[in-house]
Amino acid sequence: MRYRPLGRTGLLVSEIGFGAWGIGGWSPDALSYGRTDDERSLAALDCAIGRGVTLIDTSSLYGLGHSERLIGQAIRGRRERVVIATKAGHAGGGEKPDFSAEALKRSLEGSLHRLDVDRIDLLQLHGPSIADLRSDPAILDTLAGFRQEGVIRAFGVSANSPVDALTMVEEWRVPVIQVNLSMLDLRAVECGLLDAVARAGTGLIARTPLCFGFLTGEIAEDTVFPPEDHRSRWNGSQVARWSQAARQVLDAAGAREREACVQAALRFCLTFPEVSAVIPGLLSPRDVTENIAASDPGPYPSSDFERILDMARRCSRDAVGA
Repeated sequence: MRYRPLGRTGLLVSEIGFGAWGIGGWSPDALSYGRTDDERSLAALDCAIGRGVTLIDTSSLYGLGHSERLIGQAIRGRRERVVIATKAGHAGGGEKPDFSAEALKRSLEGSLHRLDVDRIDLLQLHGPSIADLRSDPAILDTLAGFRQEGVIRAFGVSANSPVDALTMVEEWRVPVIQVNLSMLDLRAVECGLLDAVARAGTGLIARTPLCFGFLTGEIAEDTVFPPEDHRSRWNGSQVARWSQAARQVLDAAGAREREACVQAALRFCLTFPEVSAVIPGLLSPRDVTENIAASDPGPYPSSDFERILDMARRCSRDAVGA
C-alpha cells in the first residue's frame, strides 16, 4: 500500500481507503445499497486494516449510524492504525440538513460515542450548499473550534458537486474536500478543481471511483436494481448509457474481468497527483483484496494515461455531461 499526505492537515493516509457507506446496510428511503451482513462487513474491515488501509470514511447518515458502530467494533484495540473520517450535518430520515453549531456538536458527540473513540481524525460537513456556508460564516469556525478543543484533528467538506467544491476551496480554502471522481465523471478535472486544490494545498478524497459499481464491468445495460438499492431510482436509459460508457473506457484501459476493471478504475484516479485517496465501497474481504491491489503498480505511464483519459473525457460527457 502506498500513502499520501492529506493536503496540509498533517495526516498521512493510505491512497486506497475504505468507503463505509455500503456497510451501513438498509436505511429508509433507499439511501444505500440495501441490506448487508455485519459479519462480512467486519471481516472486510479487519482485512483492510490488516493489509495497510488506514483511511476509513463514514458518516452518521450511513445506516443511521450503523456504519460507525461497525467501525468502532473493528478498530477496538488498534485505534492508532487508522484515520477515521466521518461527516456531520445531514441526519437523514427525512430531516433537513442542519449545520448549526448545536447540530454539529450533537452529531460529533454521537459519532464519538458510536465509534467509541475520544477524537475524530477528519470531520467533514456532509453536503452543505454554497448558500449554507455564505449565510452562516460561523459554520467553518465551529469546526475550527472542535479542532482547537482536540476532539478532531482536521476538518473539511464532502461537497455536493465539483463546482461547489471549487468555490469552497477558492473562497474558504477548506483543508480537505471530498468529491465524485471516476473514469465516468471528470467534472472535478474539467471545472479546474484539481488545479485549485494543488494551489491551495487542499487534500482531495475521491469518492465513487467505481461510479456506483458501473466500473466493475458487471452492470449490464438491462440491469434492474432491487427496491432498497438507491440505484433503483435511476431510469433504464441512464443505466444503459452508463453501462455502455463504462465498457468503452474499460476497453481503452485493456480491462475485461472484474478484478482488472476495478484496479484500472482506481489506478486511473490515483494517477492524478492532486488526489490524496480514493474511497471505493468495500463490502467483503474479496472487495478489499481486489481494490487494494490497484496501489501496487503506481500511476499509469503518461502515454497510457493520456490515451485512457481521452476516452474517459468522451465517456464522461455521455454519462454525466462533463
